[in-house]
Amino acid sequence: MLSLSKWLGILIGLLISFQTFADGKPMRCVAFSPYVGGLTPDYGARPSKQLVDTLLDKLVADTPFRCIMTYGVINGLEYVFEAAMQRQLSVTAIVWLDKEVEVNSQSISSAIALARKYDKTITRLSCGSEVRTRHDYRYDSEISRCLQAMREAKLSQPVTTIDTWWEWCNRQQPCAPTSFSAQVDWIGINVFPWWESQFSPIHSCISAEQAAQFHLARLEEVRRANPGKDVVITEFGWPNAPENYAATNRHTGQQCAVAGVANQALVINSTLALLGQKGYSATVFEAFSETWKPSNEGESGQYWGVCQGEPPYRCNAAVLMSLMRNTPRRK
Repeated sequence: MLSLSKWLGILIGLLISFQTFADGKPMRCVAFSPYVGGLTPDYGARPSKQLVDTLLDKLVADTPFRCIMTYGVINGLEYVFEAAMQRQLSVTAIVWLDKEVEVNSQSISSAIALARKYDKTITRLSCGSEVRTRHDYRYDSEISRCLQAMREAKLSQPVTTIDTWWEWCNRQQPCAPTSFSAQVDWIGINVFPWWESQFSPIHSCISAEQAAQFHLARLEEVRRANPGKDVVITEFGWPNAPENYAATNRHTGQQCAVAGVANQALVINSTLALLGQKGYSATVFEAFSETWKPSNEGESGQYWGVCQGEPPYRCNAAVLMSLMRNTPRRK
């Protein structure tokens, strides 16, 4: 049970972290995927336009987020950008890249067309998300091909490839530039102390209370290795369930990261507050929980959403409490 002082700290963090949101600098965004309920991106039915509208309406009505990050530009996801435009949302669009080259080509072409059509809505682009994390270096050529295509298309939006902070540090410490550092306009890093606390031999014990400082430290580490580049945390978050489930580090056996509603609120609010003080942008992972998440994400994999992935898509009150009435709204 959190003490009254701790809850007050969470609420104060909420207000501080979003006070600059109306100005859009720094940006406070949320990762958005409509693959909720029984849907999966791996097979079967695609998200309907009605579902996309329902989810974005919920996001606009119940949260302060007016900026989203999406994961794909084909297979029906093209509609997300039209729907975002209608709701005056800005979008970081990820061109999903994987091992199927023909599908990658289709995604690249679609992204270019969408970036031109919705040039006021799509504000940033990424050629892939965690491609190296998933496939090692096998598809570096696909990332470079995508980046080159974006360059040749002369798009107005800045382009990157998103990956974990460890990949952007070239898998070493001190952090060093990667082969993509010179190819991108900005750098998007995903930082998850929850997973570090399970799999990392370096940062093996990070609690919810320590997460904000960890996020900031990794961002500034990548910035130092890439002077002159805008570095953005493109994913960070914390699972809200199973309540009190503790992640066990495979190297040390420590159990430092604990899932739960209050800890999710603490991590999100304290991180946004700290990054906001420094003028850094960040994207919360994620808007709606996804039950399709692969089994290797374990017990917590389907509980990362600020809002639930089933109707009525109830949101974590500890994250959003008092926020709406204290956050300036876009007209």
